This record gives sequence, C-alpha cells and structure tokens, in this order.
Amino acid sequence: PAMAGAQRHLRLGVLLSGGGRTLLNLLDEIDAGRLDAEVAVVIASRACAGAERARARGLDVRVVAYRSFVADGGADVDGYSAAIVAPLDEANVDLVLEAGLLSFWRIPSRYLGRVMNIHPALLPSFGGQGMHGRHVHEAVLAAGCKVSGCTVHFANNEYDAGPIIAQRCVPVREDDDADALAARVFEQECIAYPEAVRLFAAGRLRIEDGRVRVLDT
Repeated sequence: PAMAGAQRHLRLGVLLSGGGRTLLNLLDEIDAGRLDAEVAVVIASRACAGAERARARGLDVRVVAYRSFVADGGADVDGYSAAIVAPLDEANVDLVLEAGLLSFWRIPSRYLGRVMNIHPALLPSFGGQGMHGRHVHEAVLAAGCKVSGCTVHFANNEYDAGPIIAQRCVPVREDDDADALAARVFEQECIAYPEAVRLFAAGRLRIEDGRVRVLDT
C-alpha cells in the first residue's frame, strides 16, 4: 500500500447489476478532479441500464451473465467468479467497487482487502442475503428506526459482513416511505463511497483483527 497521505492514481473495476447511479457518481467525482482514479473496466451481471450508461461514457464494459452460470437450480459460483476475476486481472485493477451487484461471487484471497461494497443501511443491521435496494428501506421503516444511513465496507465472502470503512447517517422521518428514505440515503452514499476510495488511495486503511483502522495523515 501507498504511504499514508500520498494519494496514488487508482485503476478501478466496477461491478453492477442495475441502473449504474453509483458508477455515474464516481465518474462525476473523477471528472471534477476530486478523485484521482480511472474506471478501467465495468462488469455487469446482466444486460442493464448501468451497462448502457457505462458504454455511453466510453468505458470498457463486459457483461458476465450470472444466468448463464445457473443450471438445475444451482449456481456454478467458481465458474462465475473466475469469469469476473479474469477481466479484473486483465485490466490490472487496484481496487474493485461493487456498485449494486446483486449476484454472489467468491473473492479470491489476493483480492481480499481490495474489494469494497456500499450498503444502504447501517451494518450490521439490515444486511444479508436478499437485503438490497427497496427491501432494506422497507425493513428499516418497519422496525421503527429513527436513523438510517449507508455503510462502505471491504467485501469478504459473506453477504454484507466485511470490515466497515465508513458510515454516514440520515434521520428517518415520520412520514417517510421507502422511496423518500432511499433518496436521502443515496445522497450520503454519493459522499461516503468516493471518500472511502480516497482513503484507500492514500494508504490510510488498515485491517486489524477484522476491523478497519483509518490512519491519520
């Protein structure tokens, strides 16, 4: 890793399954000069708006269709994971960002500590398999929570279980529905994810005993 405080230019791999809003926010941060990085490859788990938006921005987009690795009710996780890792290796990425990826892949040991995910709740609450998008916000509202927010964490091979890098909070209002809460949380996601990437680029993130320490500059 780089010495703490010394920003290095990052080659990013972005994994997505949906609209690509998180990717577009990262690209806007890069274009504005707030993030010293480039998106070297985008991998989509299906044909989706995010893949089209990435192509429209001139990015290298690969569709690794999860469906094609599912047969007889089971998934060939190893085959699917290998098909994701190959273009990441080929693009020589420094950091992988999950940006709304809905399919499970097994992260090889050499990528552990180099894959981040963002989740639209305050982990470890409201995480796990099936907890994505609207389902998360509906669960937060059903539980009567007074705050929610987003969590950026290093991904490991359990759903939403890797060490936490950053969290940002929002109030839950009495008249909120899932869409209103989602919009408020997404505003904070747009701040938290680029900030976590900047900390990584500066060599300020260290994993110790399953927790992330953010080093001073």
